[in-house]
Amino acid sequence: MKWFITRHAATRLFSTLLMLSMLGFSPGALAAKPKPQQELQELRGRIEKLQKQLSEKEESRVEAVDALKESEKAISEVNRRVHDLSSDQQLAQSEVDAMNNQIRVHERRIAGEKLRIERILQNRHRAGGQDTLKMVLSGQDPTAVTRQLHYYSYISRARAELVLQVKEDLSSLAELKLASEKKADEISRLKEQEMQGKKLLESEQTKRKQVLTQLATQIAGQRKEIDRLKQNEQRLTQLIEEINRMLAKKHAEEMKRRAEAEAEAKANKKSGKKTEQPRRNEDVPDDSLSGKSFTSLKGKLRLPIKGELTNRFGSPREAGGLVWKGLFIRAEAGQTVRAIADGRVVFADWLRGFGNLLILDHGGGYMSLYGYNESLLKTVGEMIKSGDAIAEVGNTGGNLHSGLYFELRYQSKPLNPMSWLTK
Repeated sequence: MKWFITRHAATRLFSTLLMLSMLGFSPGALAAKPKPQQELQELRGRIEKLQKQLSEKEESRVEAVDALKESEKAISEVNRRVHDLSSDQQLAQSEVDAMNNQIRVHERRIAGEKLRIERILQNRHRAGGQDTLKMVLSGQDPTAVTRQLHYYSYISRARAELVLQVKEDLSSLAELKLASEKKADEISRLKEQEMQGKKLLESEQTKRKQVLTQLATQIAGQRKEIDRLKQNEQRLTQLIEEINRMLAKKHAEEMKRRAEAEAEAKANKKSGKKTEQPRRNEDVPDDSLSGKSFTSLKGKLRLPIKGELTNRFGSPREAGGLVWKGLFIRAEAGQTVRAIADGRVVFADWLRGFGNLLILDHGGGYMSLYGYNESLLKTVGEMIKSGDAIAEVGNTGGNLHSGLYFELRYQSKPLNPMSWLTK
């Protein structure tokens, strides 16, 4: 049965394996007879102490990530508030415009009412302004007097009603003007808040840039540290060992293949046979090797991309004490990376020190690794044929130059890829 590892499972199993390896345990030791309770408690205490140490080592990285997270969340919140303030400002302006329309309506009505009052007063003046008693005692026709008194009464009521209406309209006008002023003040306040929000946004953006610059500086410095390179190699090796544990077949077959590989390595070493490394590769895989077992492909493989081979397997790296476990093929970003043989994707994710990394399991304990990719074109579990496009060249993982980091491994141990290439 084939097994595959997800990013979450790989991380969890990797942490467990790291702790056990640092405590001096081998895979076979896990199947040994259980120890006494006292030793078990001591082991648990050592594991807890190791977990605390590992947590402290990751603290600086977590702080940088959290700073970026908080900065981006703050920028999002400021943008939301600025958007809400703009909507509130538009609504307030609409209300002020409506009030101004009402004010104009009231002003026109008051002007009309004043004109009507003026006309009533003018009519009263033309009528001579006689009072009621004088008209009754004047000796005029009673019918005419009654009609004139009724007219004067109508004029008085109309004038009183108009005066009252004018007072009410003036009061309403004053209220509308006060409300309009309040709305104008509210608009001014909203504008001020909006400006403050924009300033806060600019401040958060500046903080985010500072955090990014700080993080970039830290990463650039870490590239020069020997310990970081050793940790990267250890992390990759442990990941591959965990994948191999799930993919390995029967123990007898593994021991047999290992013995054969060791015998062949000793024979090559004894004969002094060396494989020259070409300075540039122009031949890439195709489907001609599809359907063949990986063990039968020694001396027939082709490198995954075209490009210049700038490092030799086993040669010293820039950081002292370390050697190259594979090949680095310098090439332009975006070039297609092709599978060297049939296999299945068992890892396709970002890994520190190797960027976007893809690992193919070819069966029989053999694997091929493709690192520094700009993008991965396949996912875990997919079956791959020889020559298939699996990734695109890049410089992820902190590499200074674009190209492909390529490894061959058998039972987690690195192999010299040049000894497997076609002559």
